[in-house]
Order: sequence, then structure tokens, then C-alpha cells
Amino acid sequence: MALSLTREILVHSRFIRSSSSRGRVVSTIQTATLRSVSDREFILSNSSPTLLVSGVFHKQYQNPSLQQFSTTIKPERISWEGSSHAVLLRKLENALKDHQVDEAWEAFNDFKSLYGFPEHSLVSRLVTELSYSSNSHWLQKACDLVFLIVKEKSNLLQHGLLTTLSLSLARAQLPVPASMILRLMLEKESVPSMNVLCLVVLHMVKTDIGTYLASNILVEICDCFQHLSENRANRAKQIRPDTMIFNLVLDACVRFGSSLKGQQLIELMPCIGVIADAQSMVIIARIHEMNGQRDEIKKFKDHIDRISIPLVRHYRQFYDSLLSLHFKFNDIEAAARLALDMCRIRKSLPNQKDNKDPQKPCLVAIASHNLKAGLKIHIVPELLQKDSVLKVESKQELVIFRNAKLVLSNRALAKLINGYKKVGKISELSWILITIQKGLGSLKEASLCSDVIDACIHLGWLETAHDILDDIELAGVPMGLITYMSLLTAYYKGRMFREAKALLRQMRKADLALDMSDEMLVSTCRSEVYTKASSSIQISDLAECLVWEMREEDQAIPPLAYELNSSMYFFCKAKMIGDALKTYRRIQEMKIQPTVQTFAYLVHGYSSMEMYREITILWGDIKRNMESGNLVISRDLFELLLLNFLRGGYFERVMEVVDHLRQRNMYTDKWMYKREFLKFHKDLYRNLKASKARTEAQSKRVEFVRAFRKWVGID
Repeated sequence: MALSLTREILVHSRFIRSSSSRGRVVSTIQTATLRSVSDREFILSNSSPTLLVSGVFHKQYQNPSLQQFSTTIKPERISWEGSSHAVLLRKLENALKDHQVDEAWEAFNDFKSLYGFPEHSLVSRLVTELSYSSNSHWLQKACDLVFLIVKEKSNLLQHGLLTTLSLSLARAQLPVPASMILRLMLEKESVPSMNVLCLVVLHMVKTDIGTYLASNILVEICDCFQHLSENRANRAKQIRPDTMIFNLVLDACVRFGSSLKGQQLIELMPCIGVIADAQSMVIIARIHEMNGQRDEIKKFKDHIDRISIPLVRHYRQFYDSLLSLHFKFNDIEAAARLALDMCRIRKSLPNQKDNKDPQKPCLVAIASHNLKAGLKIHIVPELLQKDSVLKVESKQELVIFRNAKLVLSNRALAKLINGYKKVGKISELSWILITIQKGLGSLKEASLCSDVIDACIHLGWLETAHDILDDIELAGVPMGLITYMSLLTAYYKGRMFREAKALLRQMRKADLALDMSDEMLVSTCRSEVYTKASSSIQISDLAECLVWEMREEDQAIPPLAYELNSSMYFFCKAKMIGDALKTYRRIQEMKIQPTVQTFAYLVHGYSSMEMYREITILWGDIKRNMESGNLVISRDLFELLLLNFLRGGYFERVMEVVDHLRQRNMYTDKWMYKREFLKFHKDLYRNLKASKARTEAQSKRVEFVRAFRKWVGID
């Protein structure tokens, strides 16, 4: 009996030592696992190895003779997995309830590392809490979490959750992650409601990069809408962008100089049925001006000329852009006609009450009226949204709004004077000045004509000044004595005595200076005091503008370049690529420097006919012009080239363009290029190594494809 008891004690002693050892291992593992749990002290203090082992031993071995080896208090068995799971969830819930983002993020990471994602509601609450943070660090964490969810458990994501996050990211000026969330929604063929999307875009377009991304996303939304419309999906209407979103992005394209991207968006508007309102038309005019497309902007003029009086102020920028293009094309007569139209516009405009249907859309062709299957955009010139979030920042260079009238600025007058003087048509200039003066109001003081004559005198154009003075006299427009005296003084100062005597006779004939003899007038003009006084008069703003205009004229793009570019634009839109090439060769033969638009139109023309090889040849010309310093290429043109090289499969050229983008530190939308690659070359050389290529050319191509895949993050 004693021997049996001794053996049993020894056996159980070994078990206790073994169990204690295992208990210490378990305790060490659990302690390490629960390092980040806030309640760790409570858990560990109630889960000692001794209690755990005693509990197990007591349950498995119920030998009455060994009761002294067990504890006197029977402990409750604790499941490690269950306790940590509950504690972490409780910590996460409490942190979210108290809006403690740091603790919530820590608890989530601890739970995720042990058990995976918590329940759907907690994940949604965490993303929402992070989205409402004003700290860009936590907003980025929210974006990272969303893409982690997409990778592992995409069914946790809801439309509202992504909408909130995209708006928060955009508001915090984080356009890159904001664009990623929008594109994630777009992959599911959904976007935020138009009101919310409008706010997201409004914040994104405050920066250059944000504008670049917003414009690309808008293109993708239009593509998605067209795809859904073709399939007659009910949600197509929900995804169609409205006029305000287009206006926001187009205006940003103007501000950041993305005129080619703006042109692409304009051509998308009729494709998806977006109506252009008053703001749209002003912005479209700016983009056409930047691209030198005078024929395009002229198509809107007839419709805008009929707008009601209250909207005249709003369309000032439209007339400014059109007048600018007339001057760039050196079409001085068209510029004069537009100036006169603006003078008459007040009298011919109807009141809004008189218009039968001011809100009825009108159709305006894009590209050419001669194209049988051209695009036509719907416009409503009278439609101006009063609650618009967009405030168009328009330049005031040539046309200004003064006293409820559209009038020419001094810069526009300077261009007009200089243009007519170069062709020697001073009489026509005088007639235009008189007509404009009549449009401005009373002729008792012909201030406009006087300013022009004084400016000519300051520049030494005395003959021109005298010719204008003669024409004004013949028209019966009264001129003040000061204007005559200024010209008379300039004649005597330049020792032009014959011209001075003729002017004196003219003054007498005009009943000026009757109380002074000729000798007194001559003496006054010759006097040192009067000469100093007249020469000390500050040069007028108009005279300064004339000087500036003559300086700028030498550096401006030749008018013929605008003409030839316009021809190329038409030919490329009509797919008359042969005529476009003839025009391009003419540009080269005439030693005219091609512009960004010259190359962009050709690339578009080739692309429309899938002539990608020809684009690689044109790329050589573009590089030569860049290397010579004659061409400052835009990101829009780089993007256009890169997309076409991708479609054509010219990956060596693709990486060349990428290198140019890197050298210029231009931000690149890799998401877009990745999407384009997967669309056309998803499985290209996916498993083929360069070493196994059949030819050297194929080996190089494999390397370039791999380099591109690495650049956009496919591999």
C-alpha cells in the first residue's frame, strides 16, 4: 500500500513539473501576444500558470489522496483566445465611442493580426472615424485601410463610406488618395452623388496635380457612362457628370494651362449630352483662345450677341478672347468689326422679358460645319446658375466693362492703332475711333480721339496724329485747343515749320485761339517754359501700351502659324491626314516654329486612324525641337504621346517619354497608364523572360515591357 502510494505521488509530481513547464510557455506566449492590450495587467494577474495548471490537473485527476496538491480555491478556467478577442473588441469599441483615433487604430491592428477583420460595423466605424479626422496622417491611414479591405475582404466597403472618405481627402488637399478612392468607386460603376462629386472636384482643382487627376477621372467617368448607356443600364443617369463639374474642371484647365486636356473635355460634353451654360461658354472661349482656335469660338458669337442686357457683363471675357484671337491672326479688320459690334450691342440687345424662350438649347458644331458626322454641343447662353460654387477668374486685357458697357482697354486700342498704322489705313482708324466715341456717348469732349492723338504725339508719329485730327474735323467732331497746341509744340520742337504753319491755319479755320495772333501762338509754343511743361507731362497709359505692343510684337508667334494650325486642326478632325501633312511640311519649309498645338493636332489625326508608327516618326521631330530649345512641351502633349505609344505597343518610346517626364519632375498619373496597358496588353510577355526571347529585338522589347510594368506597379 505504501509502495503504491509512493509510486502514484512520484508520477503525479512529474506531471506537475511537466504541466508547470508547459504553463510557463503558454503564459509567455500569451503575454507577448497581448502586449498592446490596455487590460493586460488584469488578464495576466488572473491567469497565472499555477492556477491554470491546478485547474487542469484538478479536472483530469480526481484522486482524493492528492487533494493537498491542488489549491484550496477552485479557479475558473479562462480561454486565452476568447478573452483577448473580447478585450480587443471592447477596446476598439470604446476608442471609437470616445473618438480616440490612436487607440482605435492600435486596437484594430492588434485584433487584425490575431483574428483578421472585426465585424463589418466596427470596420465601417473605424474608416468613418479616420475620415473625419483633420490630420492628413489619419486620412492616409483610412485610404490604406480601404485598399487593404479591397485586397482581403471587399464586401466590407459601402458606397457612403467611400464617398465620405473621398470628400475628406479632397478637402485636406490630398488629391492623389482622393483620386484613388474615386477610381475605386468607378470600378464598381458608381460615383458619389453629383452634389458631393462637385464638392470633391472643387477641392481637387485647387492645385495643378489635383486638376490633372480630376480631368483624367472626368474622362473615365464619361467613358463609364457611355459604356453603361450602350448596355442600357438603369444607373447610367446616376453616373453622368453635370454641367457644373465640367465647368469646374475646364476652369482649372485654363488656370493651370492644360488647354489640350480642356479641348478633350469640351469634345466629351456633346458625347454625353451635357448642356453648356453661360459659364461653360466663357471658359470654352478661353480654351479656344489658348489653342488658337478662332473658327471655333466664332461659332458661338451669333448666339451670344442676342443675350439679354443683364448678362452682357458676364460675357465680357468671351469678347476679350475673340478679340485676342483676331489680333493674333493679324486680322485687324475683324478686330475693328468686333469693337464696333460691342459699341452697338447695347442698343440691339433685347430685354429678358422680350425673349420668347431664352432657356431653349441651341446647337453649335464642333470642328467644322462641313463635317457630316461632326459633334454638336447644346448651349443655353441665357442659363447662369446663381448658386454656382464656381467663380470664374477672368482676365481683363482687351475688353472691360464700364458704365454698363463693353469698351476697349488701352491695350486693345494700342493693338488697333498699331495694326492700322502698319497697313497705312489711318482714315479707317479715324472712322472707327469716331464711331466708338459715338457709342460711348456725348461728343462734346472727344476724349478717346484726343487720347489717341496725344499718344501718337508722344511716340513721334506726328503725321499720323495730324491725319487723325483732320479726319475728326471732317466728321464734325469738336476737338479741344490742348490737342492742337500739343501737336503744334511737337512740330516746332522738331523744326517742322511748314507743318506748323499749316496747323495754325487749321486752328484759325476751326475758330480756335482767336484772341491770339500767330506770333503769340508761335512764341508760346517756342517758349522754354511751355516746352518744358509739355515735355514733363507724364506719358499716357495708351502711349505706354503702344510702346509695350511694339516690343511684344517681335516676340509673338507669327500670325501665319495660327492660320496653318487652324488648317491642320480641321484636316485632322476630318481625318484628311494627307492634307494635314502637307500643311505641316509647309510650316517646316517656311521656317515657322511649330507649336505644341501643331504636334498635338497631328498626333490626334494619326491616332484617329490608328497610325501609331507615324506618331513615333513625329516624336523624332518633337525631340529635335525640344533639344533646340524652340519648343517647351506640355504635360498634356507628353500624356497624349504616351497613351498612343501604349496603344501601339511601342514600349521603347513609352519609356523615353517617361524619362522626359521624370527629368522635368512632372507628376504622372500611373493609374491611368496602368489601366490603358491592361486594356490593350494585359498578358503581354507575362511569363516570357528576356533570355528566352527568339530575337534580339524581342529581347529588348521584353525588357521595356517589364520596365513599364514595374513603373506602374503591375508586377
